[in-house]
Amino acid sequence: MSLRNPLARARGLGSAKHGLHHWWVQRVSAVALVPLAVWFVASLIAVAGADHAAVTDWIAQPVTAVLLILALVATFYHAALGLQVVYEDYVSPHTLRIAVDIATKLILTALATASVFAILKIAFAG
Repeated sequence: MSLRNPLARARGLGSAKHGLHHWWVQRVSAVALVPLAVWFVASLIAVAGADHAAVTDWIAQPVTAVLLILALVATFYHAALGLQVVYEDYVSPHTLRIAVDIATKLILTALATASVFAILKIAFAG
């Protein structure tokens, strides 16, 4: 039993300044993904069964390429935010938490960059 009040016990345990921003950005990215996911699924259904040339022609359309890039960037960003919350909640050694979070963000950034590059390569080649 401690005689310290709850505020005194909480001081020095970490910053509480960025939690609302993180929560808000995660919700905004989730809301942005809803219409993008609906468009993506509908588009996949529309090009189902098409040959390679038809799909690359579809990706080469400017609106399609932009929407695909937006969907991919929003997906990877939302995944990074969500995984950061998981690490903060369930990885206890602080240094391991930081290392895993940095590694995850580097991997997701590399995957997002490769995905955007692939879309741009198809879009500008077609």
